[in-house]
Amino acid sequence: MLSHVRPAEEIDALRGLSARLGADPRRTQGAGGNISIKEDGTLWIKASGTWLAHALDRPILVPIALAPLLEAYRQGRKEAETAVSFFIGGAGDVPPTGAPAALRPSIETAVHAVIPWRVVIHLHCVETIAHAVRTDAHDRLAARLDRLPGVQWTLVPYARPGVPLARAIVAARPFGERANVHVLANHGLIVSADTVAAAGALLERVIAALAVEPRVAPAADLPALAALAEGSAYRLPDDPAVHAIALDPATLAVAHGAPLYPDHVIFLGDRIDLLDAGRPPAAAGSASLSGAAPMQVMPGRGVLLRRDGWTAGMDAMARCLADVASRLSPGDPIRRLGGAEIHALTHWEAETYRQVLNGSIRNA
Repeated sequence: MLSHVRPAEEIDALRGLSARLGADPRRTQGAGGNISIKEDGTLWIKASGTWLAHALDRPILVPIALAPLLEAYRQGRKEAETAVSFFIGGAGDVPPTGAPAALRPSIETAVHAVIPWRVVIHLHCVETIAHAVRTDAHDRLAARLDRLPGVQWTLVPYARPGVPLARAIVAARPFGERANVHVLANHGLIVSADTVAAAGALLERVIAALAVEPRVAPAADLPALAALAEGSAYRLPDDPAVHAIALDPATLAVAHGAPLYPDHVIFLGDRIDLLDAGRPPAAAGSASLSGAAPMQVMPGRGVLLRRDGWTAGMDAMARCLADVASRLSPGDPIRRLGGAEIHALTHWEAETYRQVLNGSIRNA
């Protein structure tokens, strides 16, 4: 423990870093990603469904008793999955009893617990994902990270977030949980250090090394799209950058396939639909909406999202898909999530809870 760093100052620094990272959609999106610090046997971690971007405006951190959680993890007990049994109530960022929504620990609390560093940052960085979804990811990462001084990195095979991912991290080679940089296949990035400042600096060095130049798509005709969507069951995305999926053929070819990472599955479903030229989007209440995907892409025109079932995460993940797909090419060796992996995500109670929270949160 670094005695010259005061715990309260570090937690304040953690909040500030969280807000800066959460405000950049290239770093993480919506409720995605999580951040933690270990202090005197307590793991302070972002609550499930909260946004890093809101760290300075509202409570997002919850305290977890670290030693009992790690013991439950080692024993293979189911309590380690949600970590709610190890919640230290009535302190710090936790809302008082009777608050509108009780915060629960991040769905990836076990991941933060098994990494022995004091500060752990986990992001769904689009630069990292553009490498992490490729079958040649290890060689590409080695070319970019081996030359960075002080970096001990490892590529962690895909595993469902939570305890399965924690176990994959511990087993990863060459450094396992001792790595200070974990690249998670088909998922994202974890960077760790002993202080918030060191973790933030390491994060920026790694992201800079992994940067991929995106293709630039033409601008969409937003008034024409708005007129097309009027009266339909679909709407324009909040962020015009999403339309790159429809306006760049190579980006569309990458995006129109099985999902690449967990949050796509959770907030956009297991596919996107293409709308043939000349066909209008389905009207509100139309029978054709049954089973329709949350996202419809009109090649050469733009992207529409369903009005019903709206969550803040849907818009955030639509932008993420555009950012990731524009950094890949159709001929790249891409690994997509398989049916069993998708099923494990869609039938996971922790993700259902996170979706419910995101239904009431808009990033203002």
